[in-house]
Amino acid sequence: MTDATQPEEPSADAPAPSTDDELARAGVLYYVVRWGLGPLARLIYRPRIEGSRNIPRSGPIILASNHLSFIDSFLLPQFAPRPVYFLAKSNYFEGSGVKGWFSNRFFRALGATPVRRGAGQAALDALDQQRKILEAGRAIALYPEGTRSLDGRLYKGRTGVAFLALETGAKVVPVGIVGTNEAMPVGASWPKLSPRVTLRYGEPIDLAHHGPASSGRARRAATDEIMSAIHALSGQELANAYNESPAQNPVERLKQVLPHERR
Repeated sequence: MTDATQPEEPSADAPAPSTDDELARAGVLYYVVRWGLGPLARLIYRPRIEGSRNIPRSGPIILASNHLSFIDSFLLPQFAPRPVYFLAKSNYFEGSGVKGWFSNRFFRALGATPVRRGAGQAALDALDQQRKILEAGRAIALYPEGTRSLDGRLYKGRTGVAFLALETGAKVVPVGIVGTNEAMPVGASWPKLSPRVTLRYGEPIDLAHHGPASSGRARRAATDEIMSAIHALSGQELANAYNESPAQNPVERLKQVLPHERR
């Protein structure tokens, strides 16, 4: 008999769920979590929401935000005026037992879809997932810096966001988040109750004038325009460097030193 607390394991021959399946599965749960956690989050953080009218209510759109804390991915979809989907580390979806099942369902309800982090094929797969979501006319949230800022500065943007915008024609809404690094600093197990956070949404940016997605120059220029808009909203000190994860071996250190395009 199947344990009622856990989803039935798919067979080895079962096809992987499509992006449309993932989005449909999250649909109802998204609103359950939104209306359940939204009032609580408003009570705790008393967020200042500025410029929400800048988010188009329909059609493909990319919310490109700075990234200061783990809770950014909770607040962005909670306070947007339409469903927003984002990618999350695959290990959030792969746990076992009741805890693993709950984590899987919770993150899907937030609008998250799993992705394996890394370079090469993993990075291409992530871009393909995001492209399919945009082509379905939905909104996605991305962090051009690639990962959280550990020192509160705004790092250089990677070109994946610009690539998606130029390839799909989606406009980019820049987002400046303020205060989440104080509400839940890096390394904290639980968020604090006192700091007030701010989410600022800028006007949509059409990046088409930079050129085609196939042009590295166009991707770089479009990325710099996005990061300039985010900086104007967040007011962070500029790092003028990429937010690189610590190199694990000599090959990775060499890759970070040599010129290459950061996706």
